[in-house]
Parts: sequence; structure tokens; C-alpha cells
Amino acid sequence: MPLVSIPANPVPDNGETGTIVTPDGVSLRYARWAPPPDCKGTVCVIQGRTEYIEKYFETVRDLHARGFAVATFDWRGQGGSQRLLPSSPLKGYVRHFDDYQIDLETFIQQVVLPDCPPPFFGLAHSMGGMAVVRWVKSGAQWFERIVVSSPMLGLSNVPMPRLSRALIRTMRLAGLGGAYVPRRDASVLATAPFRNNPLTSDPVRYARNAAVIEADPSLLLGNPTVAWLDEAFKAIAETEDPVYPASIRQPLLMIAAGADKVVSTAAIERFASYLRTGSHLMIPGARHELLMEQDRFRAQFWAAFDAFIPGTPPSW
Repeated sequence: MPLVSIPANPVPDNGETGTIVTPDGVSLRYARWAPPPDCKGTVCVIQGRTEYIEKYFETVRDLHARGFAVATFDWRGQGGSQRLLPSSPLKGYVRHFDDYQIDLETFIQQVVLPDCPPPFFGLAHSMGGMAVVRWVKSGAQWFERIVVSSPMLGLSNVPMPRLSRALIRTMRLAGLGGAYVPRRDASVLATAPFRNNPLTSDPVRYARNAAVIEADPSLLLGNPTVAWLDEAFKAIAETEDPVYPASIRQPLLMIAAGADKVVSTAAIERFASYLRTGSHLMIPGARHELLMEQDRFRAQFWAAFDAFIPGTPPSW
């Protein structure tokens, strides 16, 4: 699937897109952009739930201006990658969160290692942040350093969390994994009116992303299914053990949004407090999608990024 270009969001120059196939047979769309002069390495942009490559064109330009090549891909089940429920492509579904690690490893092996200049760095958002945390916890060491924006280490919009977890688990065991989470439907936040949205306080960037979806509705993803939320709850529960972050040796910078109504800033702070090679920063007033926020919030994000990446070269 080619990249979608609109006047408000043109495709950055010197890019290449294509498809890779995971070991379990899922097709993933990827894109990479050639290194600038005096390249500092490659930043791998790892998206959140419902996102797609086109949403990060501005970020690609920001990173290129900082001296980085860029590579990214769409997760299985969203964007231009293979949808997992063909009869209901809008449903946000995954069989197991470990499948996201398969996607990551395939992307690294088939796109980043053969075609992108090292060293490699990660820039992950929301669900992508959770996926990267689980990936490095499992022993993956491809990235020198990782910046994680609003990582999904806890959900802030779940009423009665223990009861909700039990209900979702019961529904999935009853064979309802492919159903929408109760009280949700196929309506999509990305196409909702700007007013009171929880993602960004920037109306121009919000309208830009909505215009991309309008230009190509196939990029759209709806609300999560029971299976996806059950997997999210299980992954979050794993990270709540203090031993989990303490065992991670990858340098991590976690940046939280102070006005986040999607993920829990308290969970991010708690997790980061146990990291041995990581730190935590909160940007007051910002909403969930820090890279889609107003310039005054983005400037703080990029200042933190610039201070952390590329960082000091390894001493070997």
C-alpha cells in the first residue's frame, strides 16, 4: 500500500515504502527515509494503537533535520498492514501482545539492519511504548537508547479496574474476543470533532490527521476488541511488579503528558522510578499525543529528546 500524500501532509522526500512478512505470515507495511549528510544513525518510530505511517511525516522531517535517518512500520491489524479480522477490518484486535514483538523483530531484521545506518535508536508512543518495553525486557538489544512518549503502562479511562479486568477476561473465555469492548462501537476517535478530544490541544494537527483519514479511509481503525483489551490488561499487570522495570538494562527516557486522559501518568512515574538505566519527565498541560501537540509542548519534548539521543557513544 503506497503512502498517502495530501497538501497538508506531503510525503517527506527520499523515502521508500514496501511490505515485509512476519514468520507467522502477517504482511506489514513499512517506510524508511535515506540518511541526511553527517548522519547520526537511524531512529525507528514505533507507533501507538490506531496509528499509521502518514501520521508521522512531520516527525520524520523533525528527525531528519536533527541528522537521523528514519524507519517505521504499521503494526499488524492497523494502518496499511494486514488486518487481522478481514470481515471486520475496523476492529482493533490482536491475538497476543507477544505478536507485536514478532512485528518489531521482523521490522528490525528485514528493514533496519540491512538498509539503515547504525547506530539505532527507538522513538515509541503509547501502545508502541508498551511493546518496546516488553521487547527489551525479553532481551532485545538492537537500540542504543529509547525515548518513549506516553507509554501505555496503565489506562486512565477504565472504571473499577479489577472488575473490568475480570469482566473482559470472562468475555474472552466465553468466545467474545472479537467483539467490541462493552459500550463501544465502530465509531472512531480520529474522525470525531476536535472539541474535548483527549489526544491533542492543537486543532491544526488534529485536522491534518483527520484529513489523511478522509483521503484514505482504509487507514482507519476503530475501538478495541475484548481480546485486545484483555491482552493490554495482562501486559500492564506484568509491568506493575517492581522487579520488571528494575531488570531492564536498556537506557530509557519516558516522557509523560501531564493532562493525559488515555494512559496513566502515575503508572509511568511509578515504573520509571524502578528503572536502573532510565529516567522520567512530565510535560505539564500536554495531552496524550505529545508529537501531535502544540509547538510549546513539542518544543519541550524535542529538548528532552535532543539531550538524550544520540547520547554518549558506547565505550567499547
